[in-house]
Amino acid sequence: MRNKKLLKHDYKPLHNSYSYLNALQRKRVMPIRFRLFTICVLFLVLGFTLLASYQILFFPRLKLNGSRVVEVEYKSKFKDPGYRSSYQGKDISSQVKVSGKVDSSRLGSYPITYQVTSHGMSTIKTRIVKVVDSKAPQIEFLTDNKELYICPDTKYLYDDYKAIDNYDGDITDQVKVKEIGNVMKYQVKDSSGNQTVVERKVLYKDIEKPSLTLDTPTIMLMKGEAFTDSTYQVKDNCSSHVKVSVSGNVDTNQVGKYERVFKAKDDYGNVTKKIQKVIVMEPVKKGVIYLTFDDGPRSGTTDIILNILKEKGVKATFFVTSSGPDDLIKREFDEGHSIGLHTASHNYSSIYSSSDAYFDDLKIVSDRVERITGQKPSLLRFPGGSSNTISKHYSVGIMSYLTKEVLNRGYRYYDWNIDSRDAEGGRFSASQIASFVTSKLSHDKVNMVLMHDVKVTTKDALASIIDYGLANGYSFEAITPYTDMVVQRVNN
Repeated sequence: MRNKKLLKHDYKPLHNSYSYLNALQRKRVMPIRFRLFTICVLFLVLGFTLLASYQILFFPRLKLNGSRVVEVEYKSKFKDPGYRSSYQGKDISSQVKVSGKVDSSRLGSYPITYQVTSHGMSTIKTRIVKVVDSKAPQIEFLTDNKELYICPDTKYLYDDYKAIDNYDGDITDQVKVKEIGNVMKYQVKDSSGNQTVVERKVLYKDIEKPSLTLDTPTIMLMKGEAFTDSTYQVKDNCSSHVKVSVSGNVDTNQVGKYERVFKAKDDYGNVTKKIQKVIVMEPVKKGVIYLTFDDGPRSGTTDIILNILKEKGVKATFFVTSSGPDDLIKREFDEGHSIGLHTASHNYSSIYSSSDAYFDDLKIVSDRVERITGQKPSLLRFPGGSSNTISKHYSVGIMSYLTKEVLNRGYRYYDWNIDSRDAEGGRFSASQIASFVTSKLSHDKVNMVLMHDVKVTTKDALASIIDYGLANGYSFEAITPYTDMVVQRVNN
């Protein structure tokens, strides 16, 4: 009975666990298990090798350049990093077909599929393009960015800013504003989680000057004419009542240039000053001849004209350009003639392309005259006259603007009412040119004569014109800043 129990107790099924084996049994089993494991591994390696070899031998190879996942900024153009494909060592990249479209105007993920087929076998790969918004919104201020000045005894209304996001658009209503001491903190976040924080100082102080606008910056009066102050408009950001004082006397019985000073002062001491120019002009001088010469100076003609004027004791006006020698302009000035501005370039397409272009051209010739004479010129003649229509080809309405703006800038412009026709391509002789002028002279008007000191026939006709005028009771004068303007009708 005891032996039966022992026999029953010692029986262990071999398949239950490796742990029930005794040491000898384990020693015998170990090599078997190791060999089985090694065989399995070898079969796996061989399988993968055979599979890879099969793919290499029979499937085309396809490799994507760059990352499989690419990020593109919202509304930016996606540029494919590219790919390479080969079959049994031969490049077949040109056979790769790419499908899929990236809409950069919408956030999201877009698959791009690359497929290449060769000898009936295909390889397909996919790249994911993510359109993202990583740009933070912008907070813009209608007032100064660094410091905010607020009228004293008022409250900041949080209305002088706006927030714009490249994806969400206007998100001003999402801006959070906090006032910490004298610092304002502005914070906004877009739908993609991009955040902007801006800070600026708040100062309860009025530093803005009043706005003062004169209805008539320049007033022109004839000698003896009554003078009346022009009106003005004044506004201020903080003060409801702004005091305006006016100083400066005007004597309309004395020809000359006067200044009226307007000062606007608000409740916090900020002052704006504007100067109004008042020009008292000479009375209309009927029967006076104003000889005017355009386009010079020019050696060989201007110097001869100056000789004739000096010999006859006559003063004239020269509207000069940037051409010719400086010494002739200096001589004109030294001999008592008036120097006016014509144009630096005389290029219609350039000077009449815009008002800025005109004044840029005018400044060049003005600087030249001031450098030579030491005086800033104020007389001018428009190329082609104020009535020219050629300017319409380059800027519609420019003459209507320029004829007013030159006056606002302190210039006086002069056209003509007698044309010598000396600029018409040499069509007329000196005697004909002299006749064109003398036949139009009148004691009942101001005689403003257009001539050109760069023309040979002009110098030859000049002596006859002067002799005729002196013999028939006319006088000759140079234009001054107080000479009444002779202007033509503006046609543009």
